[in-house]
Amino acid sequence: MGAVHGCHLKYVGLSALSVAGYAALASEQLLLEDAALILARGLRASSAAAVTAAGSEGGGAGLLSATAALLHLSTRTVLGYSAVLNGGIAVLFKLRKGMGLIGKDPRTGRIPLWSYLIYAPFHVPTYVYTHIHTLAGKNKPAKKRVPVASEVQPGWWVGGCYSHELNRDWGGIVDLTVEFPESCFDRSESYLCIPTWDGVPASPAQLEEAATYAAKARERGDVLIHCAHGRGRSTTVMCAALVKAGLYPTWQEAFEKGIKPGRPVCKLNSKMRQALTDWQADYVDGRKMK
Repeated sequence: MGAVHGCHLKYVGLSALSVAGYAALASEQLLLEDAALILARGLRASSAAAVTAAGSEGGGAGLLSATAALLHLSTRTVLGYSAVLNGGIAVLFKLRKGMGLIGKDPRTGRIPLWSYLIYAPFHVPTYVYTHIHTLAGKNKPAKKRVPVASEVQPGWWVGGCYSHELNRDWGGIVDLTVEFPESCFDRSESYLCIPTWDGVPASPAQLEEAATYAAKARERGDVLIHCAHGRGRSTTVMCAALVKAGLYPTWQEAFEKGIKPGRPVCKLNSKMRQALTDWQADYVDGRKMK
């Protein structure tokens, strides 16, 4: 999960965990309020002399109590916002809508500061998950670490958001991520951003745009097509690009013969396969019949 299949479930899970945390803190708040009420009654029943003697200590205790209450309220607010935000993003995943919500600049691949501040409950778990997934991802059955990018055909690379670690120059880059800034922008002759949610394929029209761009960029140098993990979204576009470049007649052959041998972790979910089938029918087979 997370690289291709059921990607929205990550955010459903985050939303559910946030709701559970919010509910737990709300219950704890009720217990604290009950305890405070009992304590207040006890203090009122105390003698005036005892209250006076404890006055100086009570001020410090009151400040500590207020600080704890503020922290408690802040945590609940963050958890409540996280539940709403990640639940909403999970819905957008399923609807294939809202790709511009995060604010990524399609010209430069940059994500503005306001996005990190406003959407922190989305960005932080996404970065942590992807970092761990990149470090721990293994090729089966070899059980070797998955490269940050792989050259599946001469000059054609499929990779993830850590492809900058290759320290290479590119003739062109196709970036499919909504959630990450482009880290190779300054090392490429040109750049095309088609932002899509994780697990959501580009549309047939977008596949045609990306494939045409990649075929022309290949004339200037190596081409990198990347998403977050280098498994699904990038593979979908690479299938179309290899067909557009004339290396394979169909996306199925491009996937099985041109990509999988060089990067075995590449996968296509049903939506990606359907998008490629529609693209093949409209932009390849359809043009041959005209």
